Amino acid sequence: MKEEITKIKLPSKFEDFNETRKNGFLKMKELKESGQKVAGIFCTYTPQEVIYAAGLIPVSLCATTEDSIKYAERDLPKNLCPLIKSSYGFAVSDTCPYFYFSDIVIGETTCDGKKKMYELMGDFKNVHVMQLPQNNNDELSLKLWTNEIYKLKRKLEETFDVEITDEKLWEAIKMGNQERRNLKNFFELGKLNPSPLSGVTMSGTQDAFGFNFNREEKNKSIVEKTKEVYEMWEKELKGKKSKRPRILITGCPVGGIREKILTKIEEAGADIVVYENCSGVREKLELIDETMDNPIDAIAKKYLNLSCSVMSPNEKRFRDLNMLMDEYQVDAVIEIVLQACHTFAIESTKVKKFVTEKKRKPYMYIESDYSMTDVGQVSTRIEAFLEMI
Repeated sequence: MKEEITKIKLPSKFEDFNETRKNGFLKMKELKESGQKVAGIFCTYTPQEVIYAAGLIPVSLCATTEDSIKYAERDLPKNLCPLIKSSYGFAVSDTCPYFYFSDIVIGETTCDGKKKMYELMGDFKNVHVMQLPQNNNDELSLKLWTNEIYKLKRKLEETFDVEITDEKLWEAIKMGNQERRNLKNFFELGKLNPSPLSGVTMSGTQDAFGFNFNREEKNKSIVEKTKEVYEMWEKELKGKKSKRPRILITGCPVGGIREKILTKIEEAGADIVVYENCSGVREKLELIDETMDNPIDAIAKKYLNLSCSVMSPNEKRFRDLNMLMDEYQVDAVIEIVLQACHTFAIESTKVKKFVTEKKRKPYMYIESDYSMTDVGQVSTRIEAFLEMI
């Protein structure tokens, strides 16, 4: 087996990649050559505890740049969500180290575009798709989702010849809950005034945590970074309250528009203090219940209760928004929706009403993609919005 593993080759385009992507390939190559199995994932609905209990490493797959979209548009329509196109483009072109080395890709039916994209991806990769119910307030939906998690468990056991025991699941749950607590504490640095980290730095640091594949080291690094930043704030910033508007970001994942939109918000004079989306604190707000009898039941209950806009109705999102706006002392909300993301685009009507009428705060809606063609227009709109606050 070892002889077969060491035959892993780098893709033909390797020399064309920047240093960050090269380092990603080499890091994953080293893990693979040690015999480690990898599961590529795309979404926070994917139950990572089951993957860890199977002895695999879950890794978020690349989907945050425009570079790969040209490969995707050979098969996918141009007027599709850029996140989906970027995901598929990286996959089909072998330019994502984490996809390239994934032994299995675990998808989920959060939206129609991703669901159909996984069908195409399945032609050249081992893809397992979880059928996500889209009502998290319904007992039947919970039963269906619990069954999907059992199906994933059986798939991993059969594919990798492993046994996923309750003991291994509870161990993964405890470690995952600790990681959630640590990340929540890190995000809560945004409650401080003045904010000790820019929102762009906070988002990028969170991404960096995700690519430390040793869970104990990852948890240690999160705790150390949080302590380091808080101590800096105590020494240098405490008592120097900022008058910059405090912004909550909601909507779609922001990795692909970080430089284009998030940087512009902070350059225009505001502080992004919290992210109410799957790139931020949303998944960390609730732990898996460690007092339940069955670990699969506990995992299913936690993950189905996430408040993505694919859920209908989606009452939890507004409870979370209400809490986060108060606890982070938010002055305004900016919702960022990726082009062709219909669920977030439609739900934005209710978000605007909630923010402006119930919370009586300014609200701004930005719809964009990963290209830089509209950066001037977006910047002008952001500047005008912040001047109004």
